[in-house]
Amino acid sequence: MKTLRLALAQINPTVGDIEGNAEKIISYIRQAKAGGASVVAFPEMALTGYPPEDLLLKPRFISDNLKALDAVKGHADDITAVVGFVDKETDIYNAAAIISGKKVMDVYRKMYLPNYGVFDEQRYFQAGRKHAVYDLGGVLFGVSICEDIWYPEGPTRQEALAGAEFVININASPYTMGKGKFREEMLSTRASDSAVIVAYLNTVGGQDELVFDGGSLVINEKGEVLARGRQFQEELILIDLDLDAVFMRRLHDPRRRQQARAIKEGAVTKIALPTPLKGPETPLLKRKDIVLDPKEEVYTALRLGVSDYVRKNGFKGVIVGLSGGVDSAVVSAIAVDALGKENVSCLFMPSLFTSKESREDAFKVSENLGVKLIEVPIDRIFKGYLDELGRHFEGQAQGVTEENIQARIRGNILMAFSNKFGRLVLTTGNKSEMSVGYATLYGDMAGGFAVIKDVPKTLVYELARWRNTKGKAIPERVITKEPTAELRPGQKDTDTLPPYPVLDPILKAYIEEEKSFEEMLDSGYEEEPLRKAIRMVDASEYKRRQSPPGIKITQRAFGRDRRFPITNKYKSF
Repeated sequence: MKTLRLALAQINPTVGDIEGNAEKIISYIRQAKAGGASVVAFPEMALTGYPPEDLLLKPRFISDNLKALDAVKGHADDITAVVGFVDKETDIYNAAAIISGKKVMDVYRKMYLPNYGVFDEQRYFQAGRKHAVYDLGGVLFGVSICEDIWYPEGPTRQEALAGAEFVININASPYTMGKGKFREEMLSTRASDSAVIVAYLNTVGGQDELVFDGGSLVINEKGEVLARGRQFQEELILIDLDLDAVFMRRLHDPRRRQQARAIKEGAVTKIALPTPLKGPETPLLKRKDIVLDPKEEVYTALRLGVSDYVRKNGFKGVIVGLSGGVDSAVVSAIAVDALGKENVSCLFMPSLFTSKESREDAFKVSENLGVKLIEVPIDRIFKGYLDELGRHFEGQAQGVTEENIQARIRGNILMAFSNKFGRLVLTTGNKSEMSVGYATLYGDMAGGFAVIKDVPKTLVYELARWRNTKGKAIPERVITKEPTAELRPGQKDTDTLPPYPVLDPILKAYIEEEKSFEEMLDSGYEEEPLRKAIRMVDASEYKRRQSPPGIKITQRAFGRDRRFPITNKYKSF
């Protein structure tokens, strides 16, 4: 039986920590060797972290990454390693080093450079042009990088037709809701169409707005999943590949013979690797097929995003303004789950308009989560503002200005605690609010990281209910009571906004799906809330541009994903 033991190192690199990333890669090479693997692969740009953005414009950054590759290659003696890095010639390339016998035997350069959504690879990289297959003791395999595998006639197809029995595709593919299923279907199609085993390796971890979900996959020549990496966790995946099955599949496919003959001589280079092929000494235990529930998946993405943002940026902990509402309750729960209760502080900042129920709910949330709740009333400070500004505002009715003053007092207090105790402020605004500008600049928008910035309000409620299945954290009243900012007597969100079950589908269609006003109207949306929502979204770009970064979980997130000009006279209706 012709087999090969493959190791996929699903690791969490840190952008710019080239030395630390190299040490992690070396550690996983050792683990792969101890596990009896013949080949070990690492994610896209594992040495530099992804995406390094304008660090790529620093020549020293490129040379440091090349020096680190030299250090790594000395550890790939009796194993072949595929390592993502930045290559340099007359330009720079998103590349994979194929290391064997302590030598870089070849470099594969990414051919398809994404330049949409959160990706800016054409800003930095030149595209590769060379195909190759690697001969490891009679076993042939190919290598590609991320976007390359999304093209049906791309490198995977060419390498398989040139004889590759399995293809390693290394990735830094960010998480969005629903992407995993779509990605798996695509990979299954690539594997079955080319009669090749596809080993899809994804990075894991948080990087600013992005979270990488891991979830690596090995799919056989029939399009069936053989192994699945855990989501949002580092791990070394070991699997024995049955290469005889690939041969048998191809034996019964005459169309493939004709396609293979059509490949021009020399179009795909064959490179022999010096490291001998190992035979698996002991069988591996069968892996369990674990896929997270959709709500757990989103919650885990948010938890990892918070954990890595705080840890990788060296903060001592976080602070959250806990109001008694569902948004701040969910953010507090995520923070405690990500960082531990000892690293989370909560502030309750009541005003004249804060209800008895909000007070009770805020203290109950803090009790359930095990965090200390510090109370700092804002009434005297607010009165001081009104007294000082009164002579300038004489004759003007009180309204939104005075409401916003309260929010800005709270933002100021949160930032004071942040400065004094070195804790990062987590803001609590959701995507619905950020979309329509239902937030106060330098008030509830003040902070360092916006945890649920890309989470619609209706999904916030679902996450709250899911979190309670893992231990009662959020009181039922917090989830069921009507949402309010409590900045004036009797205030409700619906005074300003359509109800969230009405608003959120409009926002999804307009922001994520780019539907026009006319298309949505024809689809059955009511005209008045539709006009109101679109008008508010279009008018609020200046606010969003000044908001802190937040974790992307939807198809179209504000920030580096959805980019609109602030000065903009175009009208949607």
